[in-house]
Amino acid sequence: MPDPADATVFFVGNATMIIRSHGFTVLTDPNFLHQGQRAHLGWGVSTRRRTEPAMEIGQLPPLDLVVLSHMHGDHWDRIARNGLDKDLPIVTTRHAAARLRRQGFGHAIGLEPWEYHHERHGDGTLTVTTTPARHAPGPANALMPPVVGSVLDFAHAGEVDLRLHISGDTIMDECLSEIPRRFPDIDVGIVHLGGTRILGVTVTMDGAQGVEWLRLMQPESALPVHYDDYEAFASPLKDFQQHVRRAGLSHLVHYIMRGETYRLPVRQAGVRPHRPVIGPG
Repeated sequence: MPDPADATVFFVGNATMIIRSHGFTVLTDPNFLHQGQRAHLGWGVSTRRRTEPAMEIGQLPPLDLVVLSHMHGDHWDRIARNGLDKDLPIVTTRHAAARLRRQGFGHAIGLEPWEYHHERHGDGTLTVTTTPARHAPGPANALMPPVVGSVLDFAHAGEVDLRLHISGDTIMDECLSEIPRRFPDIDVGIVHLGGTRILGVTVTMDGAQGVEWLRLMQPESALPVHYDDYEAFASPLKDFQQHVRRAGLSHLVHYIMRGETYRLPVRQAGVRPHRPVIGPG
């Protein structure tokens, strides 16, 4: 199989990434709308894209799996619906899977939090476990589509040597507290930011909440995404950067721009990485 150490994240834009490791190629939250086009968020609400994605959908490599956090137009758009292979497995919420199957994606896999899906390539395995998330505070959450985060465990010969956690679109909430208890030793935390505002309500983490998330999840390193691509985003990346510096966490966070690649830290055989505790601010 390919060398597990050859593990990377390529950032396409918004929450769209190509994750490669252990012979697997995974696409997250496919969003290929162009600058000026509108993503539909439901209830007659839409938001205009400010940026260009780093690649066209036709330039994607062969994929093994799609991980989709929820059914909003900036995570699953009409270009993804029309351009992706209908036979691709898509791990997502039960709500989104039902909609995807109506669109012809017969291998959509709908999971509740803590359920999981396995893929295997030779001695390599990938386990995707969905995790809790909350897309809005209070009663407003009932107006939003169900959303999940995900933990991606890549293993070779039965031993996990790379664990990623993708937050999904969420605000800080008590439901997240079980994640680090069930999944300690997160190698890379990928945090959806932006402080997205829909009908006056904040529905994704802003910079301050992003730092709270880092303290809760205790990742060895972190990558921020989902922060400037749409007009609905009210908290730019610099907001998160300021809070990270004030919290003394700059050594944990890596900033990749659209079109850039980050090499993922695969553990050496039998070695668990040392992780200093991230204390309160």
